[in-house]
Amino acid sequence: MSSENPTVTRREEPDVEASGLKKVVVASMAGTVVEWYEFFLYAAAATLVFAALFFPNAETELDGIIAAFLTYAVGFVARPIGGIVFGHFGDKYGRKKLLQLSIILVGVATFLMGCLPTFNQIGYWAPALLVVLRFIQGFAVGGEWGGAVLLVAEHSPNKSRGFWSSWPQSAVPMGNLLATGVLLILSASLSEADFLGWGWRIAFWLSAVIVLIGYYIRTRVKDAPIFLEAQKEVVEGAKGYGVIEVFRRYPRGVFTAMGLRFAENILYYLVVTFSITYLKVVVEADTSRILLLLLMAHAIHFCTVPLVGKMSDKFGRRPVYLSGALLAGTWGFFAFPMMDTGVDGIILAAITIGLVFHALMYAGQPSIMAEMFPTRMRYSGVSLGYQVTSIVAGSLAPIIAGTLLSNFGSSVPVAFYLLGASIVTTIAVLVLKETRGISLHDVDAADAQGTADLLAAAAKK
Repeated sequence: MSSENPTVTRREEPDVEASGLKKVVVASMAGTVVEWYEFFLYAAAATLVFAALFFPNAETELDGIIAAFLTYAVGFVARPIGGIVFGHFGDKYGRKKLLQLSIILVGVATFLMGCLPTFNQIGYWAPALLVVLRFIQGFAVGGEWGGAVLLVAEHSPNKSRGFWSSWPQSAVPMGNLLATGVLLILSASLSEADFLGWGWRIAFWLSAVIVLIGYYIRTRVKDAPIFLEAQKEVVEGAKGYGVIEVFRRYPRGVFTAMGLRFAENILYYLVVTFSITYLKVVVEADTSRILLLLLMAHAIHFCTVPLVGKMSDKFGRRPVYLSGALLAGTWGFFAFPMMDTGVDGIILAAITIGLVFHALMYAGQPSIMAEMFPTRMRYSGVSLGYQVTSIVAGSLAPIIAGTLLSNFGSSVPVAFYLLGASIVTTIAVLVLKETRGISLHDVDAADAQGTADLLAAAAKK
């Protein structure tokens, strides 16, 4: 710390090998890949399967897809609830234990989705059961993200936290890649009747295998030393924790994190979910072709995220994130016309550019949000900032975009919708403090003294 704040001392950074950082990264990614495989499997199935099997009475194909997206949105409503519950107990009992629970919950819910009878078999019970399972799935995923990224961020060296903590973020496109790949193989190898009849269920049943693998890997790691230090004070009652405490002490951090998420979350679900609808309904591309293009785009996204994480360590959190927020606002104006050409290479470019813009924001989120909150309430803080936004952002994005497309018959209103979201996130970035290289121990020391100015000084160190 600076001489004006001599009571705050900078601790030594975690040693990468001693802390088992690489093992922690693998454990975090393994579970995250599993959980997002299952979460995004539902997203793709909402357009390709659920609209026909669970909402067959819709007047038009687009109306059926919108109805399926409403059940999709239920998972986003459940995510902040999961984030609050998992964050509360994760700050007290540890990131590892809660991560093991989350992966089991989401695995069971997804497997049971593959067992559901359809509307023609049990009527309205079918979509009702789908909603219940979707809620459980979203609840578990809501608790997953905060624990996974913090497990890595709290083990990472100060100077490279952006890079290492971006790897769990890259597990998200990897999970999406697996989900898309499985659906592509099934849709390409089966007739449309067989795929709709039973083939889609295989993708959901496969979750049982990968859940067991992810769970096992997560049993092999430990919580970070900085968390274990803070945990003692929480358990002994010396310090508060949880949602109420983080809102009381760090409301600005929570709302800034929400603003950072807004455009990023909307952009992602327009690119990876609504694009499927647009290509299927407007461009009239076949399912296998759409999935193949998405498969390639997800692979590029997976490789891009860690590179952007490294950029945030070199150039700072704010400039990298700001570039992503500004570029996101332009995507809709050129991407949908590119898709309208019907040319595979141009469609792939449109989707890939959108995911690169997304990576400029997404890669830095774990380090930025971890550096906003002290250890004793970090799980609650990052989970709130990350998950609550999904209710009004990602959950509604495909629904709003689909409704705009249906009412106006044009993609231009969708582009303006994304532009508005990018303005919100740009404002959040502009009020964000630069925290590149900050010590999490210094954040805890600032919290202990209860001095906001001290925390700002720590960020500038």
